[in-house]
Amino acid sequence: MKLMEGGNCSVVSEFLLLGLTSSWEIQILLFLFFTIFYIATMLGNLLIVLIIISDHHLHSPMYFLLANLSLIDTGVSNIATPKMVYDLFRKHKVISLKGCITQMFFIHTIGGTEMVLLIVMACDRYIAICKPLYYLTIMNLRMCITLLAVAWTIGLIHSVAQLAFVVNLPFCGPNKMDSFYCDFPRFIKLACTDTYRLEFLVTANSGFISMGTFLILIVSYIFILVTVRKHSSGGSSKALSTLSAHITVVVFFFGPCIIVYVWPFPTLPIDKFLAIFDALITPFLNPIIYTFRNKEMEVAMRRLFCKVLSFRKRSFICTI
Repeated sequence: MKLMEGGNCSVVSEFLLLGLTSSWEIQILLFLFFTIFYIATMLGNLLIVLIIISDHHLHSPMYFLLANLSLIDTGVSNIATPKMVYDLFRKHKVISLKGCITQMFFIHTIGGTEMVLLIVMACDRYIAICKPLYYLTIMNLRMCITLLAVAWTIGLIHSVAQLAFVVNLPFCGPNKMDSFYCDFPRFIKLACTDTYRLEFLVTANSGFISMGTFLILIVSYIFILVTVRKHSSGGSSKALSTLSAHITVVVFFFGPCIIVYVWPFPTLPIDKFLAIFDALITPFLNPIIYTFRNKEMEVAMRRLFCKVLSFRKRSFICTI
C-alpha cells in the first residue's frame, strides 16, 4: 500500500488473496488435485483440436466450432489455475491492482466469447436438424469464421463494458480478498465508495445475461429435441446423442455463473468452489463429454492413435 500525499489515507496497490484454505494437509491435496486436472484439461482439449484438424472426416461446421470451444477452454484454464496452484504454498498470496484488472479482463472476455459460441453451436444444431438440405450452404466456412469473430467481439465488449465502471475505483482501505482470483463482486466490495449501483450493474451485465442466455439455450434445445422426436429416422439417435452432449456442457457452464452473479450481494463462501468448477472442472469435462458421447470423435481418435502407432513401427523398423 502506498501513502497518499498530504494525508494519512493509503492507496491500495496490491490485493491479498486469502485462497481456499490455510491447512497444510489440505493444500497438498489441493495441489495434487488441481495439477492433475489442469494437465488433463490441457491435454484433453488440445487432443480434440488435433483430432479435428488431422481428420478430414471431421472437417464440418460442428467440429470447427467444437475445436474453437476446446481452444477457449484451454484459455479459461490458464487464466487463474496456474497462479492458484503456485499460491497454494505461498504465505502471502498477493496480486497487483493491474494484475487483478488484467485477470478480470481475460475472465470476462473469454467467458463472454464462450457464452456466445454456445449459442452459435445451438444454432448450428438447429440448422443441421431442422434444415438439413440447406445446412452446408448456410453454415459454410465463411459463415463459421464470421460467427466466431462476432463471438470474440461480443466477449470483448462485454468485458470492456464492465471494466469501464470499475477501472477507476478508489481503493484506500481493506485489501484482503476472500478468493484465489480476482473477479468483480469481491473487487467492487473493497472500493472506498458507495458500490450499490456498481453491484447492480455487474449483476445485470453478467448475471442476467447468463440467466437469459441459459434459458434461451434450454428452450432452443427443447424445441430441437421435439423436432428430432417427430422424425424417427436412423440419424435420430445420433442427433440425440450430440444434443445431450451440448445440453450437458451448457448446464455445466452456466450453472456456476448464474449462482455467482445472480445471487444477491454480499458474496458467499461457496462462490470460491463454484469458481473452481467453472475454471477447472468444466473445461476438463467438456472433452470427456464430447468424446464419449460422440461416436465420430471416438472413431477419429482411434484413427489418430493407429496412425501414431504405425508411424512409430515404421520408424522402429527403419532404425534396425
